[in-house]
Amino acid sequence: MGRVMGYANKRVGYFEARYKADNGKYLTLLGADAKPIRYPTQEAAKAAADRAELEQQIRAQMGFPGAQPTPPAVPTPADSIVTDMDGLRLRPGGDVTFEVYVNGWIEEQDLAETTLDNYESHIQCHLLPAFGSLRLCDITKGKVTTWDKELRAAGYAVQSIRTYRALLHVIFEDAVEEGRITLNPAKRKRNRGQRTGVDQGQISPKIITDALGALLIAERMALLSGRDDEFVFEIVKWYTGMRFSELRGLETQFVKDHRIDVQWQLREARGKLKRSRPKFGRTREIHLPDFLWRITSEFITRTDRQPCACHGRTYMFNGHGKKQRTGGATLTTIARHLGVSQSAVSRAMQPHGQVSDALRQRVRQAAIGLGYVAPADRENAEHYYRAGFRKSLFTPAVSGVYPKHGTVPAHPVPVSAAPFPGIPVRGRDASKRADGTWDSVAVGMTPHGNRRSHRTNLVELGTPKKLIDARIGHSDPSVQAIYTEVTQVMIDKLMADLTAVWIDSLDKRLALCGASQVSILNDLLQARAEELDMRELSIVA
Repeated sequence: MGRVMGYANKRVGYFEARYKADNGKYLTLLGADAKPIRYPTQEAAKAAADRAELEQQIRAQMGFPGAQPTPPAVPTPADSIVTDMDGLRLRPGGDVTFEVYVNGWIEEQDLAETTLDNYESHIQCHLLPAFGSLRLCDITKGKVTTWDKELRAAGYAVQSIRTYRALLHVIFEDAVEEGRITLNPAKRKRNRGQRTGVDQGQISPKIITDALGALLIAERMALLSGRDDEFVFEIVKWYTGMRFSELRGLETQFVKDHRIDVQWQLREARGKLKRSRPKFGRTREIHLPDFLWRITSEFITRTDRQPCACHGRTYMFNGHGKKQRTGGATLTTIARHLGVSQSAVSRAMQPHGQVSDALRQRVRQAAIGLGYVAPADRENAEHYYRAGFRKSLFTPAVSGVYPKHGTVPAHPVPVSAAPFPGIPVRGRDASKRADGTWDSVAVGMTPHGNRRSHRTNLVELGTPKKLIDARIGHSDPSVQAIYTEVTQVMIDKLMADLTAVWIDSLDKRLALCGASQVSILNDLLQARAEELDMRELSIVA
């Protein structure tokens, strides 16, 4: 008889029994439902694992190798048999806390990583604070209703509350199926409860913009970042309808011959960017009109992108801003070294900071000696992150207002009066030095609004639905869609229509001002102005 090597594997709120099989691999002891048996204590799991392994050895000696051991009963404390409010007997485990149950529940879910991330966020931020310490059998419909009302009173969006409650409903449904509780307290009967406005299923219309609005937003984003990248990013997004993650993950090799092949995306998961197929695996080909092909191809040639360090691939766009410091001296380090305040060091590092020449000299010598690297000297971040993109680029360009950040409240973007549309003023007392602020273009629009805008524009142009779905990456299982195919005639007409939309927006922008501080837009405006002048001359002649 060999040595018994079973052990208890600790999980969240319970233990599993692991025993050594005939082939030398460790297996988990399963119950009659083919799921791992959950033991309340480490000792119970270890004892069960030892018994299972001993039984394996005995069966092998008797000539029955490979046979599964008999699952031992799970020790159940006497007080773990509980009843619900109606006095119905529950399966052992109904008295576990919601936190213990949901921690085990989330581990069993086989979902996309982004979905799991959303679930974990909702659970940690909204479900556990309300129900975490309560036993499953103590959570009633009344408590769920009270929680729902508290969220509404706190100002949460109706759709957000629905999302949280839907997740709670799914969790309790699984608990009912396992026999831990008899009724789902998060279940809501139809046509019950307050029925007003959005609660009746009326979805508020999303904010979109037209071609001129997209052009103005793109120009502002480039002025905020100080480079052409954001202008191209916004224009490509509006005229292709690509998702943010798809455009962020667009590799230069997939931009070729008047088209973009949407093969991959870079999605955010747990603070990192992971390369994966597009949503629902819907890879597709997006045709580009001549003007957009010229913009994208010339941009790729001019920027000469290099492979990123994180994925080793060459992407069309890199992030805005500088890489975060991973080590080395900071302003705080310099301030402590010199025994002065951090604000004094900050002013000394600025070209026109109000400090004495002697202090400025000391600070700069200390910075060199300590190896301080200023943000302006760091490399650009390799990729966009959604939160930073919206906060520092998209929202200020769309609404003309910097959103709230930490203790700094939301405030208008201060700009100079000229040249059009006004250059953002930065630094201390920027609002006092500025001549005015930007007007809004499409208040409340999100980056996803470009995708909605593109589809809406395609509908306005009379584009066949089959081509719209193919371009956007949507599916339509209807018979009409199945028996319709995309033809080159459809594509050629759409390219001509999008070109007309672009020229119209360029003419309207030209009417506002004939030049731009964004170099790529200025070249486009000048070329269009020359084209119009030549046309007028030909008409006169």
